[in-house]
Amino acid sequence: MGLWLNAKATVIKSELQSATALVPSLKSQIAANDASGAAQTVDTLVQHTTVARDAANDPLWRASSVLPWIGPNLQAASEVATSADDVARLGAVPLVKAFQTLDWKSLAPGQTGSDLEPLRKAAPQVAAAAHAVEETANRLNNIGVEGLLPQIAEPLVAARGELRDLSSGLSSAADAASLAPAMLGEEAPRRYLLLMQNNAESRATGGIPGALAVLNVTKGKITLESQTSASALGAFVPPVPIDPEEQAIYTARVGKFMQDVNLTPDFETTASTAQAMWEKATGERLSGVLSLDPIALSYILDATGPVQITDPVVQRIGSSLPNRLDSKNVVQTLLSDAYAKIEEPKLQDAYFAGAAHEIFAALSSGKSDPKKLMEAISRGVEDRRILLWSANAQEQTVIGRYPMGGLVSGPNVTPTQFGIYFNDGTGAKMDYWVKRSAQVVKDCTRDGYREIVIRVVSTNTAPADASSSLPQYVTGGGAFGVPAGSVQTNVVVYGPSMSNIDTVVKDGVKIPFAAQRHSQRAVGTSTIQLAPGESATLDFNFGHIVQHAQPDLVVTPTIQQTKDVILTPGGAVCG
Repeated sequence: MGLWLNAKATVIKSELQSATALVPSLKSQIAANDASGAAQTVDTLVQHTTVARDAANDPLWRASSVLPWIGPNLQAASEVATSADDVARLGAVPLVKAFQTLDWKSLAPGQTGSDLEPLRKAAPQVAAAAHAVEETANRLNNIGVEGLLPQIAEPLVAARGELRDLSSGLSSAADAASLAPAMLGEEAPRRYLLLMQNNAESRATGGIPGALAVLNVTKGKITLESQTSASALGAFVPPVPIDPEEQAIYTARVGKFMQDVNLTPDFETTASTAQAMWEKATGERLSGVLSLDPIALSYILDATGPVQITDPVVQRIGSSLPNRLDSKNVVQTLLSDAYAKIEEPKLQDAYFAGAAHEIFAALSSGKSDPKKLMEAISRGVEDRRILLWSANAQEQTVIGRYPMGGLVSGPNVTPTQFGIYFNDGTGAKMDYWVKRSAQVVKDCTRDGYREIVIRVVSTNTAPADASSSLPQYVTGGGAFGVPAGSVQTNVVVYGPSMSNIDTVVKDGVKIPFAAQRHSQRAVGTSTIQLAPGESATLDFNFGHIVQHAQPDLVVTPTIQQTKDVILTPGGAVCG
């Protein structure tokens, strides 16, 4: 009996290892758009998981599963083998079948739009696969590992982790496949308000939305319409109502000026307020709001290739700027050089909008590399540089589950998330010169609660003679009480739900700060002013934290890469 069980265990282990070894090849084939290769690989994978499952369902193996000590180990091994086969048959097989029906090149935007029908038809298969994997993951999570042999417990824990990641990815794919056809205008044209955020003047979600446009999406074809500027809309009196907690933190300016709709980091508030402003100003109710910044545009240019400024008016406005924009020069051109070369703010916005128009035209030309385009959009979403809101409540519920929704509460917020946000107080474009970092420098447990310190370091890298060498529009010229060349920033840090903000320390000295709450999260706000060459370190001390997960930092997208802003946790000694 022992020899027989050992033989079956060897078969289970060998077949599952062989199946696991095929996963990297399957991923590579899907990434390379090799549908036939993926189909062959998944067939082989199913053969291996079937043999493993049959071995785990051997009559002697099942009979032995009721024995003390060894029984639970055999049961766990059977469950792992069964789960692997379920994932292969109910997850991988339908996914690859759906993959075979899709032509990724036809899904990319083109001059005649995109062929969205195959994606719509594939959505139920993707959803079914996601459900199957989720159910399998839940089944494995219900197996207790206490008392299991290490040879069983360790693979079980590893399988849980793999399935958790797979389930999350498949759920995202299922939601995307379900939403994309309608939101890309398959059934009826969609029109979105496009907020082009300018990181040179920081706002919590990225930058001031100086340039605006209406984005028309019809059967996947993207065109820009009715471009204008935020300042052209003027002040809204009375202001558009917003959540009282947010108004207490960010004032009624959020609902009064389009330039300030994103003082709040909650993009749902930003977008719904912007939509209401647009409707008041134009009488037109749009389908939703899309936001992006020049860094996201640089990602897209990696996929489309360089673009030429072809509009004679925009060429004339930017006559001293590059006529050819690419992923290397677009950020500096839009966030710095445009202000040095173009004096009139309205013309600056016109140039910004004209550049965006050329990039979206290239995006719709059908010349983009589909794989690179998906990578560019994914990168922009991951960095929170691309945000989306839908006026359709059902669609918005789904979008709100993901970082693209930009919410500060709900399922997209990790248990121990800290949000570090920056709002310009200079009234100018000096944030192009500011370098920032955010880091967990202390994580302790005291009296059953965690205490975590978030350190935010800011440095003004502008030249010493910035007050005279930089344009007045960039420095602000002291118009709002900030000396030319200096930069003033309101630093806002959110703690986890139910936590407290206890103290704020600036350069080693406790300072007064504003302590408030938003969606049950503690919020601490402090204002810093930096002359050229100056730095400031703010330590936000949060206490009464009940969550046990690893801290997760979310920051305002700046001109820096996010990976250069969020630093690895420090090793401060708890005391």
